Amino acid sequence: MAVVADTALDLARWQFAATTLYHFIFVPLTLGLVPIVAIMQTFWYRTREEKWLRLTRFFGTLMLINFAIGVATGIVQEFQFGMNWSAFSRVVGDVFGSPLAIEGLGAFFLESTFLGLWIFGWNKLSPKLHLAVIYLVWAGTWLSAFFILAANSWMQHPVGFKMDEATGHAQATDIFEILFQKFTWFAVGHALLAGVMTASFLVLGVSIWQMRRGRDAAIFRSAAKLAIVIAVPVSVANLTVGSEFGVEITNVQPMKIAAAEALWDTEQPAGFTLFQIGGWTEDDQDPSFNISIPAALSFLATNSFDGKVVGMNELQSQYEQKYGPGDYIPNVPLVFWSMRVMAYLGTLSLLLALWAAYLLRKDRLADSKWFARAAVAGIAFPYLSSLAGWVLSEAGRQPWVAFGLLKTQDAVSPTTSVGMVATSLTIFVGLYGGLAVADFILMRKYARLDLPSAEPPSDTPGKGTPASAVGY
Repeated sequence: MAVVADTALDLARWQFAATTLYHFIFVPLTLGLVPIVAIMQTFWYRTREEKWLRLTRFFGTLMLINFAIGVATGIVQEFQFGMNWSAFSRVVGDVFGSPLAIEGLGAFFLESTFLGLWIFGWNKLSPKLHLAVIYLVWAGTWLSAFFILAANSWMQHPVGFKMDEATGHAQATDIFEILFQKFTWFAVGHALLAGVMTASFLVLGVSIWQMRRGRDAAIFRSAAKLAIVIAVPVSVANLTVGSEFGVEITNVQPMKIAAAEALWDTEQPAGFTLFQIGGWTEDDQDPSFNISIPAALSFLATNSFDGKVVGMNELQSQYEQKYGPGDYIPNVPLVFWSMRVMAYLGTLSLLLALWAAYLLRKDRLADSKWFARAAVAGIAFPYLSSLAGWVLSEAGRQPWVAFGLLKTQDAVSPTTSVGMVATSLTIFVGLYGGLAVADFILMRKYARLDLPSAEPPSDTPGKGTPASAVGY
């Protein structure tokens, strides 16, 4: 561990990064699979076609596995604010904690309570009421995402607060500005669209795999068709929202955009680099090789092909004048490549969705061996893109934990020792490694099973599907 970190601060950052990124493996799929399962159940309720009930139960099982392990990994994160980041909690906790409290006491309980009713209510609730339950789960899931991202957006762009000079603590002055600032809406929209993409590509990949093996091919074709109908417009929308999000980030965190391009000197217009070798440090600012698209970064950052993009050297001087001496340039190669992994995989996902739509129209969805392989591999694309996006978001904000307000080095717990964090980090990595293996085995096992049998539920209130036919 000493190779990559030898201080409590470094270890605390590694621990938070590890737990956050691991937890975020499950978040996008939950955000996207709940509405897709709700749509499938709606189709069954309206048509009474058995295939939709069977698909609801099949993908509902994957949803539940993902949700359960996601909850288990998410609990650890909030404990870290008290253990490793007590200085952060002390200075900004009164503001930052408000959205998290609303999420925990309201949205999460709404989500988890009605998820329980959905699991155990098949033979207890009427079909109509049971359908309403999954929509309440959907609402709770997306509300949870909103409040968590509102808290993170406040860290990215602190608003609606004032500093108490006597205590040195931030105090909320406008809760509506904290929750509903422009930055939050872009972050929420981008995350929700990424979640729906993740789920639609999972449904597509699993369905194609099942079709190629001749397992209920007609039914899984309906699932694949639904996934394609969702994936194509959502992929386009996510790239569009992500582009506009970049404009907003340029307005509030220009250093992040400059670092994401490894742009040391101000340019107008500025090109977007597709690939680059070298040029990562202040001592080596000129790449030995690069391929770029002229004026593309100007458009992405300003919505104008002639827009001005301020470089890191100029921003460093501005920040030193505003915030005092210090190094305000983040890890350039990490931010640069995480941005490209996110963008390239997002674009590749769209191309895969368009390929699937073409094959669907030609009625050749299960005929292409190469597409089947691509569809299964494509399950990972939105996952990796989302993880890269989080690395970009958090690493690009450094050295700030709350931008312009509190530096990361000043937010760590003063009494936390290297040994304490190293011990907890080792335990968490081991625990999460075990959970990762368990999740992979369970998801793979249940994704490869045959569709469950089903009997149409009775229309009589209180007499739903027989418990033996549910499979949960």
